[in-house]
Amino acid sequence: MISPHAAIIYTLVMVSASDNEMKTAELGQIGRFVTQLPVFANYDANKIVETAQECAVMLQVEDGLERTLAQVAASLPPHLRETAYLLACELAASDGRVPLEEARMIEKLRRSFHLDRLTTAALERSVMARLATV
Repeated sequence: MISPHAAIIYTLVMVSASDNEMKTAELGQIGRFVTQLPVFANYDANKIVETAQECAVMLQVEDGLERTLAQVAASLPPHLRETAYLLACELAASDGRVPLEEARMIEKLRRSFHLDRLTTAALERSVMARLATV
């Protein structure tokens, strides 16, 4: 099992990698989450690259996505599943649009985390409100 911190980072890596391209801006956003958010207060930010690489390796094995999703869900306590989902949505929407591949990954996360549609709709709406521009 991985730590809850690693599980959130794996979640973000899966979203970023879902379109087969991990953009520099997305990696920067993951770094900002890790250094700025209270959920990562006890996480050594120097391990972020190592943690992301571990996730990338897991994704490359046979049934890697399904195995990684299962491990992430098992490693996240219920109260952090919404946090991981919210951050995944924010990462996907951070460039002003959500590519189809990332939207599909977000849906896989919703199912894997056993989050209901009302909750996820509220989280998605809060991301849209937070990222709104004038």
